Amino acid sequence: MNLTTTLRGERFTFGGLAEVLAKANEEKSGDQLAGIAARTESERVAAKMVLAETTLGEVVANPVIDPDVDEVSRLILDRLDVAAFAPFRGLTLGAFREWILDDATTGETLAAARDAITPEVAAGVAKLMSNKDLAVAAAKIRNVSRCRNTMGGRGVLGIRVQPNHPSDDLGGILLSAVDGLTYGCGDAVIGVNPATESVDVVESILRGLDRLIDAFAIPTQACCLAHVTTQLACLDRGAPVDLLFQSVAGTEAANRSFGVDLALLREGRERVLESHAARDVRWAGPQAMYFETGQGSALSAGAHHGVDQLTLEARAHGVARAFDPFLVNSVVGFIGPEYLFDERQIIRAGLEDHFVGKLLGLPMGIDVCYTNHAAADQNSADNLLLLLAAAGCNFFMGVPCSDDVMLNYQSTSYHDALAMRELFRLRPAPEFEAWLAERGLGRGASAVEHRKAAAHALRGLEAVLSETGSRP
Repeated sequence: MNLTTTLRGERFTFGGLAEVLAKANEEKSGDQLAGIAARTESERVAAKMVLAETTLGEVVANPVIDPDVDEVSRLILDRLDVAAFAPFRGLTLGAFREWILDDATTGETLAAARDAITPEVAAGVAKLMSNKDLAVAAAKIRNVSRCRNTMGGRGVLGIRVQPNHPSDDLGGILLSAVDGLTYGCGDAVIGVNPATESVDVVESILRGLDRLIDAFAIPTQACCLAHVTTQLACLDRGAPVDLLFQSVAGTEAANRSFGVDLALLREGRERVLESHAARDVRWAGPQAMYFETGQGSALSAGAHHGVDQLTLEARAHGVARAFDPFLVNSVVGFIGPEYLFDERQIIRAGLEDHFVGKLLGLPMGIDVCYTNHAAADQNSADNLLLLLAAAGCNFFMGVPCSDDVMLNYQSTSYHDALAMRELFRLRPAPEFEAWLAERGLGRGASAVEHRKAAAHALRGLEAVLSETGSRP
């Protein structure tokens, strides 16, 4: 591959594909922290010029991390559909970008090509796109997944109810979950981040959420976002696990820092699917995994191998893709300003993560979020939320008042979810939408009907709390 170009009389030479990918990336504080970012805008443009002339075959032939030392690289190469890739092999990344954005290239066309697209190819073409390009291309693609309900269809926007509690009080968690349900949220998942990594606590949360879903016959799924081994220990005790959660990254070493490897994820998925088959539950489909990713995770673990954070994020998506997940989301601004410094960088990363995930075939959502020490605010989150809703994002977070009192970061609220559905004429998952309508909580319900339905839900919650041993 040609690693040299001239721009305005200045000659630029790069040391390999990983360097070209890093220096072609839009400005990110994490790449600067790693010492791999472009030093000038001219160098960034030169790297984009080289990248645009690089063929997809050259990208695949030059892994950014040696497969002999990294199982994620081996996974990526092993999963490549060689026959499907053949028509694309000689295409340059620049021409691939034009093909993706061409009106004649539909979402169905892109879906048919997903197994021919490696994470590095997806990251490379994203670096050649503007924010508008990323939104337009992603909006073409719908990746549908099924567990207790069906997510990702065109015109559907799901919301994860995130009823975290600083002391893992089950009563507080369930009350917050019911609050979100009355706003029409929770079709993606009722997902709790536990404050304590305890089998007893996680089991209690899983059983409480399952009892809530059962008591109200809610067509949704529950998840407690503890470590995969903690969730499997709960499964051994007979606790119900709808979705098995794990954070994943784009290198073997970074995943090891999370306490996981590919073998553990395979085992976990198999065990949860076996438990699904044994449970008396109507499952809409076979997906049983929930993954979170985020730019900067490998760098924060000292496991980035000199590779830029967008490319590593795409590789994390490659890991997720191997396990046929029901949900995937990037927690885009959560790691902090060391990796994404301000509003501009967070917005760019959110659009990149969403596009790359959808191009690779993932049911992609985004936690539109920021930490309080980043150069961002709620208007920043609103801007990204609007862009991603226009781009066809599968789901967002629903956090009470946008402020997670356990994780100490800012996300999006139940009201934000309603605003996006109203503004873009979007609906909840179809099974969930029918459930809302049956209970007077649907879009067409009057204020009086809605208040009555919410009051009924709170009365029903008292019975659930009593059964679970929690106080209202």
